[in-house]
Amino acid sequence: MSEPSPASPANGSKHYGSITIRHDNCTSSAPQPNVSQTSSLPQDNGVTAVPLKSVTQEMHQQAQAEGKSYSSSSSYSREHRVLIKTQSSFWEDAAYFRGGSVPHSIILATVIGIVCGSSAFVYYAALEYMLDLLWEDLPELIFVNTGVSESLYWLWIPILGFSLAACVGITVIVMGEPGDLPYTIKCVHEKAYVAMDHVMPMVGASFFSILGGGSLGPEAPLVAICAAIGGFISRTIFGCTDRNLIRKHTLMGMAGALAAFFGCPIGGSLFALEVNSRFGVEYFEHSIEAIFSGEVCLAVFRTLARLPIKYIWTMPGVAKLDGAETIQILYGTCIGLFGALVAWAFARFHATVMGFFARNNLLENHRAVHRALAGSIVIVILGTLVPQTMFWGEYEFQTVWTMSPASTLEHIWPTTGATGFEMNSFWTAVIVGVAKLVAISFTVAGGYRGGYIFPVFCSGAAFGRAIFCLFPFIPVQLCTLCMAAAMNVALTRTSLATTLILSYLSAEQASLSSILAASLTSLFATAYMPFIKSQVDRADLDAALYFHFDSSSSDDEVTVDGEKQQGKVDENDEVASEDKPLLIV
Repeated sequence: MSEPSPASPANGSKHYGSITIRHDNCTSSAPQPNVSQTSSLPQDNGVTAVPLKSVTQEMHQQAQAEGKSYSSSSSYSREHRVLIKTQSSFWEDAAYFRGGSVPHSIILATVIGIVCGSSAFVYYAALEYMLDLLWEDLPELIFVNTGVSESLYWLWIPILGFSLAACVGITVIVMGEPGDLPYTIKCVHEKAYVAMDHVMPMVGASFFSILGGGSLGPEAPLVAICAAIGGFISRTIFGCTDRNLIRKHTLMGMAGALAAFFGCPIGGSLFALEVNSRFGVEYFEHSIEAIFSGEVCLAVFRTLARLPIKYIWTMPGVAKLDGAETIQILYGTCIGLFGALVAWAFARFHATVMGFFARNNLLENHRAVHRALAGSIVIVILGTLVPQTMFWGEYEFQTVWTMSPASTLEHIWPTTGATGFEMNSFWTAVIVGVAKLVAISFTVAGGYRGGYIFPVFCSGAAFGRAIFCLFPFIPVQLCTLCMAAAMNVALTRTSLATTLILSYLSAEQASLSSILAASLTSLFATAYMPFIKSQVDRADLDAALYFHFDSSSSDDEVTVDGEKQQGKVDENDEVASEDKPLLIV
């Protein structure tokens, strides 16, 4: 049966038989693609609310009248769909700048990548300057140049640690709640964007957290900041209102942040996509555009920062793996199980620590200073005794996985701490691994802001060195990288991204199959141990890819048979009502 080509109404409505479904993407006067038959609905100035089931029932009846079966996989269903990304020809989609189309996504991804790359550079440059000032220049000026005894150098660690911990709490009280990674993930699911009023509090709180030597890094703050920027550009500059479209642009910002930070475009971007769910990438339709934005952001950031795009860890004196053997996959599997066990123990310990802070009423924002100081007590003590536990571990990883002297530590001053502790044996490696996890837990519980990806990597590397001491026939690279991957995957649920990031940053591509085995083993072993509670199942899969009659309208969020569907973003930063029916015009 031939299909007429009616002109779509100006409001972007879609016609299905005698019913028209509204669909708003971005502010645009573009004609919408022809997706179905001419509407015979009488003219009415009002809006009639008809549940989604009515649409589905009419499609069943229309299909039966034509002697066809109605199902999402039938040819009848397919011929009434139009892929959002390729709604018409490239030139027509570009001319009308249709929301969600390939030309639209290319422009948005480029803009978001450039802005986020520039923002990440400003954050990185300021952070590096302050790290050098506080942990190199000032102690030299105050202690060394004034002739203070070397036996007292370690006092700089508690002086700076407690001072900056207090600054973390003051920032939260004065500037407001900065949020964290679980909050960012929750916003992606529920609102599709992060409000811009969280950006400056996150900048301030994360700066003091990192400068104070807490075991959290800049990756999560950059993710939150760039997520907010991506959503802001989408909603405010380009006028987008469709929830899933804004979510795509938010994910572009997140992907750009991690791609730039890790220097690994695919692994970093994939991490931003995986971390929202517990098993794989559920926002799969945004993967390509997010990775593209990550590539743009990486290029901008690394150019401005004058940083090479290359590995950052090496193992001098140890030959790189020039190939993989099947037995190494078994090694990775076994190490993955052990890493999952350690991560499970850490999760239990962290729950106990958080419970202690909750029982003492330290989790309320008005007690943010007390909370930060309570956490800093453990952070400072551990840093003074075991200096390998200080900071986020990106550079400390090199010292740990090679068992190098403490003098090679990048940031802490003095590098020997108060006791001259060195990691040079099985038991000292275990001490570093355990102490690092304890430091991570109290850093989070203390209200410090930052990411624990690299800190967990660093702890895993220490445990990996301990494993190598017991099983020297396993390549040391596999011991450390597989253990780091297993522990991180158990906590973040990012099995694919973690594998790519670790193999890239260590330049050990031949270890990829073993790291993947460890990652997947840990993922499955901890399947029922959700560490990030906001990692929930996606609710709008039916409406993710197509304009078609058996999905929800994109105008307002609705609940169909108890399942939340995508919709239009509420300008008041609230998720739209879940009990609204499908809007029919």
